[in-house]
Amino acid sequence: MKDNPVSVINMEPMGDVSSPNNLSPEGLGFMCGLEIHQQLATGKLHSRMPSELYDYGLDEIPKNWNRSHRKLRAAQGEGGRIDVTARFESRRNRSFVYVQSPNAGLIELDEAPPLGHDNNAVDVVLTIAAMMNAKPVSSMQAMRKTVVDGSNTSGFQRTTLVATNGFIDTDLGNVGIDVICLEEDSARKLETESTTDGEVVFYTLDRLGVPLVEIATAPDIQTPEHAKQVASMLGTLLRQTRRVRRGLGSIRQDLNVSIACGVRVEIKGCQDLDWIPRIIEIEMARQLHMYRLANQLRKEAELPPLPPDRRLDSIPVENRVAISTVSRLPLETNDLTNLFAHSTSEMVQKSLSSGSLVLALKLKGFAGKIGSKELDDTGAQLPRLGRELASAAKQAGVAGIFHSDELPAYGITESEVNLVRKELKISESDAFVLCVAPKWQAELALESVLLRARKAFHRIPGEVRNVVIRKGSPEDGTTSAMRPLPGGARMYPETDIQVLNLDSKRWDKIQLNLPMDNQQRLLRLQKYDISSNQVEAILGNELDDIFVSGVTDKELSSPILPAKPWASILLDNSRSDISKKSDISISNVSWELLALLVYSKEQGILTREGIVPIGSKYLLSIEEDFSTFDKKITWISKTAAIEGFTPADSSSVEEAIDMIIADKLDFIKDKGMSAVGPLMGMVMAKLGGSADGKLVNSLLVEKIKKIGQ
Repeated sequence: MKDNPVSVINMEPMGDVSSPNNLSPEGLGFMCGLEIHQQLATGKLHSRMPSELYDYGLDEIPKNWNRSHRKLRAAQGEGGRIDVTARFESRRNRSFVYVQSPNAGLIELDEAPPLGHDNNAVDVVLTIAAMMNAKPVSSMQAMRKTVVDGSNTSGFQRTTLVATNGFIDTDLGNVGIDVICLEEDSARKLETESTTDGEVVFYTLDRLGVPLVEIATAPDIQTPEHAKQVASMLGTLLRQTRRVRRGLGSIRQDLNVSIACGVRVEIKGCQDLDWIPRIIEIEMARQLHMYRLANQLRKEAELPPLPPDRRLDSIPVENRVAISTVSRLPLETNDLTNLFAHSTSEMVQKSLSSGSLVLALKLKGFAGKIGSKELDDTGAQLPRLGRELASAAKQAGVAGIFHSDELPAYGITESEVNLVRKELKISESDAFVLCVAPKWQAELALESVLLRARKAFHRIPGEVRNVVIRKGSPEDGTTSAMRPLPGGARMYPETDIQVLNLDSKRWDKIQLNLPMDNQQRLLRLQKYDISSNQVEAILGNELDDIFVSGVTDKELSSPILPAKPWASILLDNSRSDISKKSDISISNVSWELLALLVYSKEQGILTREGIVPIGSKYLLSIEEDFSTFDKKITWISKTAAIEGFTPADSSSVEEAIDMIIADKLDFIKDKGMSAVGPLMGMVMAKLGGSADGKLVNSLLVEKIKKIGQ
């Protein structure tokens, strides 16, 4: 994200960090851009495997799925440098276990070279580019993006630039679209297990290689609410293609946020659009708080203050401050395990009993500056250095740290605090941090804490952060550090994939066949004899193309279907029920089959109640000859008769109704029209499910009305 050509801010930033929602974006030099990652509804990008996802936890994985064990390390890119993010991740003592799902082969395991780009995925992204008025690149070169957190078996993610320089029109003016890329999704993390030797991270490979479109906006977003609008508009535009995935986790919004006295921070995990303004406001407050803390620390250390705008920073001054900070805060840890051998803290004792140590780090001049938990008027935690230090420690895999600004607490007594102060020889102006973990992990955690404490003398570090999630939703809009922002050494060409040249005819065809917008889709559905509720539901579930195919004899192999029954079957759970009953993935329950079943029902071949059982039996009859439409209908007719799902004739239905009414006459006189529901169940049971529900209902209503007259 680049800086806008706006005037430099020379005044000290104003605003109360305890009221993030009242901060002035314009006054603080607010800048924001979005990155959208949306899964495409195509096969995998470079393996031709299906993009089927399996909703399994680690303990639910079938035993016959293979597992591979790996350990990754950082290596120099082709430019001769090691990416800063890769270097950081390589210091974490982690190994990885990859669970091989049925849609993961040798390419996903990084044991075979990748294939070229999936053509369908390329077409979808080109379509999105055209909808955003972007300019496609003439040659699409796949690039390797270094990723060593284990989420890619190869140690990198493949990404391809497709288009640049687009825009969308918003209420506050155009927002530029800097780049549109096509890339692979990562493996899905299942679980992390801690051991005395390090962490073992489990991934499943079902998601690895699923194509994503990545859209990065220019920093044209003007306010936190504007960010929400832009994210919503981009999501709507993507769904208009009808070629992107729906559901939890299929789309991810990342925020790039800065204010003049801070730096760019990338925030991941913004799944809920309603939370975006709150997350941005809290990040603005955090950056403002850390700027003021940096100047407080500098003043006490007799160092030059930070200017109110990062563009006014002096590199020689910042280098001098950095040198001074290193000498002021040396990396010296102390083993204080013996001091806590008889601690009353359950947390400490539990860790010590498993072989952990208590290591301590002195932070000169930090007393009262680490802070303790405080909330704003919305219940969100206010920014404090303690959360930053804890986030740094957690990147080493520890659960957390203890620090002197919040002690005594957590079972640690005042006398133990005094013993620590005495052992570390610290004054009242100094602070300390404790970490209880295995030796290698505690050392790494405290080193991370120290590095973050040194950075407190500067502006906030440019880094990747994620939204703190509890029980599947944002806790309060706060974030925690994940890793440093990647550098330029992160990307280099993918030599195993041939460059894809864009043919002008292909681009022209894309532009001439852009998908309809929501208004056009609405008008199209309103032409058919279905209710407004059905129209709304069909559009909401993105079933309008399937609906139109059924009522216009396009694509689906059955004859034209009546609009209302077709709409009803699309909106109920029949397709899902067929999938469950047959134990076959819903993606393999075709719309053609559903149309065939609806046609059979409308032709009097099959009852409504027979759609699910007959549909399930159809899918399982793999040895049957279904090569023609007539053969399919013949099979359904024969099977429906055997299974008792052939509709009864009207005379049989009426006879059954009359018998039930005669038996339940007193009940009818007492309940009136309210008796229709219970009696309908009785009639259907008597007829063994062979009656048409609409016919039964119509006859019951007619006969009960006559009784009431």
